[in-house]
Amino acid sequence: MRWRTVLLQYCFLLITCLLTALEAVPIDVDKTKVQNIHPVESAKIEPPDTGLYYDEYLKQVIDVLETDKHFREKLQKADIEEIKSGRLSKELDLVSHHVRTKLDELKRQEVGRLRMLIKAKLDSLQDIGMDHQALLKQFDHLNHLNPDKFESTDLDMLIKAATSDLEHYDKTRHEEFKKYEMMKEHERREYLKTLNEEKRKEEESKFEEMKKKHENHPKVNHPGSKDQLKEVWEETDGLDPNDFDPKTFFKLHDVNSDGFLDEQELEALFTKELEKVYDPKNEEDDMVEMEEERLRMREHVMNEVDTNKDRLVTLEEFLKATEKKEFLEPDSWETLDQQQFFTEEELKEYENIIALQENELKKKADELQKQKEELQRQHDQLEAQKLEYHQVIQQMEQKKLQQGIPPSGPAGELKFEPHI
Repeated sequence: MRWRTVLLQYCFLLITCLLTALEAVPIDVDKTKVQNIHPVESAKIEPPDTGLYYDEYLKQVIDVLETDKHFREKLQKADIEEIKSGRLSKELDLVSHHVRTKLDELKRQEVGRLRMLIKAKLDSLQDIGMDHQALLKQFDHLNHLNPDKFESTDLDMLIKAATSDLEHYDKTRHEEFKKYEMMKEHERREYLKTLNEEKRKEEESKFEEMKKKHENHPKVNHPGSKDQLKEVWEETDGLDPNDFDPKTFFKLHDVNSDGFLDEQELEALFTKELEKVYDPKNEEDDMVEMEEERLRMREHVMNEVDTNKDRLVTLEEFLKATEKKEFLEPDSWETLDQQQFFTEEELKEYENIIALQENELKKKADELQKQKEELQRQHDQLEAQKLEYHQVIQQMEQKKLQQGIPPSGPAGELKFEPHI
């Protein structure tokens, strides 16, 4: 189904195409050249987590819309701009009552979830006087003015929000990775400050040794180059490198047979290259860095091959890329260990931010400690008053007994003891 592929691939391939009617036409393989090809069986691939805070809601809405025949037929011919513009959201008015009822229920559940998140956040800030309706405005993936009904406005807002958020997803991941690397270096330097000179030199020496071990790896082929793809063809697919054929390669790695190489299918092609540099068993290899390297490889190939920028690689785009000079004679690929993630100035700025955050946390901790001490003082004061009260009561009772007056009960009533 073309519309679904375009929409969801634009949103990081949230859900793969499910309609077999529009599957790609199989590419014939010359069995006289390539032996023992085992085509990948068609299978439903679990949609990846987009990382969006409304990820589950987005998936559920799409699944429900998939069940409406009219809606599918109208959107089969849709292109990216039509979907992004929201014009096709009006088709929601024509879906069946059963589908609308399900969508209404999904929206009510999502609004309820968001309200719980708001309440939890405000509770943590000890805020009172909550205005849920006003606070729901911060969420732009649904229409908060009508929390009970899923309307065309909701579909429009959901598509636009997911499109916008996911367009910035890679950028956000890069920024988070940079912060991760700066935090690693910050913690390393802070640890060194706690050591004496001898121990510090030992740690520095160990650090340099680990860096050299990590950098000592086989050559990494340029992602998307002929050498890189041939290595996959030979080592992963088990085929003769002399029989390498781009068209056959595309068919083999179009796992869900939808006629496209999506971002997940592309990233799978880089596993062999990444294994040259990263091993989870090695102390010197950081798996977070491996995922950043995978992301960089995928971005690079997409920029080179995906000419219409729909986050999908068609067979035509793939074959055109194999005709370029860069495919046959690529530049060397610089791995992360050959690059500088941040400058000293950026690190200092980041450390200043950390210091400010730590000061804020310390202030809050001090305030909480003072509150705890005040509560303990009040508790001790009440306990002392209670003890004093009991002592006064006991003294009064003893005086009454000495004067021959019967003891009183808890409410002050007189207690008469029967004579036996």
